[in-house]
Amino acid sequence: MNPGRLFRNQRGVTLMVVLVMVVLIGLTAGMAGTSWRSIMQQVKEEELLWRGDQYRKAIESYYGVNHGGIQKYPARLDDLLRDPRSLQPVRHLRRLYPDPFTGEDWVFIKDPAGGIRGVRSASEDEPFKKAGFPEEYEDFADRMKYSEWEFSYTPSKTNQGTTAGGSATTGSGTTISQ
Repeated sequence: MNPGRLFRNQRGVTLMVVLVMVVLIGLTAGMAGTSWRSIMQQVKEEELLWRGDQYRKAIESYYGVNHGGIQKYPARLDDLLRDPRSLQPVRHLRRLYPDPFTGEDWVFIKDPAGGIRGVRSASEDEPFKKAGFPEEYEDFADRMKYSEWEFSYTPSKTNQGTTAGGSATTGSGTTISQ
């Protein structure tokens, strides 16, 4: 047996082991990256639900303030921070929150008079959450894009003259009353 030939064969085996290890490390890093991306999207999804609900509640609060028998939607989101209809500071929203997916402003859902009755995300990503929504947002189930999740307030017809009721509206125009 030639000792030089045995040494050359061991170098080949070592090279193969190193190559297999590099491939395994690459696959593991790829799976970890995909998992991290999924986790971050789910966190943003929960934040979208919370922020959208904050806007819906603030718009409901703004609309519920009756000034001289007139109830209307805010003309700008800044009106939710400090209600311009009141001499004393009235805050319906603590601060303006950006869309968690785009980091930009929300897409407005307007009423016929031009007031803002709701907001929605501009994201075209597919949601992870497909079921198990709170009652006021149960129509979000099986939506294909976050932009189809509309956080809007529509007063119920029975309460329009007195106290306003709440609702959530989806991209299809379906209204869910509270």
